[in-house]
Amino acid sequence: MIFMLPDLPYAKDALSPYISAKTFDFHYGKHHQAYIDNTNKLIAGTDLDGKTLREIITTTAGDATRVGIFNNAAQVWNHSFYWQCMKPGGGGAPNGDIAESIVQTFGSYENFAKAFKEAGVTQFGSGWAWLVEKNGKLEIMKTPNADTPMAHGAKALLTADVWEHAYYLDYQNRRPDYLQDFLEKLVNWEFVNQQLKK
Repeated sequence: MIFMLPDLPYAKDALSPYISAKTFDFHYGKHHQAYIDNTNKLIAGTDLDGKTLREIITTTAGDATRVGIFNNAAQVWNHSFYWQCMKPGGGGAPNGDIAESIVQTFGSYENFAKAFKEAGVTQFGSGWAWLVEKNGKLEIMKTPNADTPMAHGAKALLTADVWEHAYYLDYQNRRPDYLQDFLEKLVNWEFVNQQLKK
C-alpha cells in the first residue's frame, strides 16, 4: 500500500485569517507530505508493507527499533485527522451527542474549553492536545511529538496540533491565541460527533 496525501476538506484559504493559505502551503504541502514520503520509504519491503496506517502505528508503538516508522506513520494519521477537525465557520459550543457528553464529563462547555486550551498551552515543545474517549469516558490528553491516542487505547475525537509549524507563521509565539481561535472559530463539531458514534 502506498500512502498518498489526502485532499483537504476545504480550500487552503478557507480558514483564513485564523490559519492562512501560507501555513497550509508549508504545514500540509511540505510537512504532511514529508511524513507520507518517509512512511512509504520506511515500510517498503518490510512486513508492514500493505498494512493500514492504524496497523502500522499500533504494531510499532513502543518498539524502539521502529521509532522512525512510528513517528512518521503517526504523524500522517495525526495530520489527516487534524484537517478534519476544522471547518470554515466552525467553533463555539457544540451540539448533538458530544455536547451532552462534554457537560456530563466537564460540567460545562466552558470548563472543557479551558481544560483543552490548557493542555495545548502546557504541552512542552511539540505535540498535540486531544479530546478522546477511553473506557467509555471522555478525557483530555496531550501527547508529545508524534504520539497519538490509539497507542494508549484511546479513541481520538478532536485534536489541535501544537507543533510550531501549525501556527507560527500566523501567530508567532502566541500559542494560546491560536488555541483560542481554534476553539472559537474552527472546530468541526459535526466531525467530532461522527467520531463519537464510531
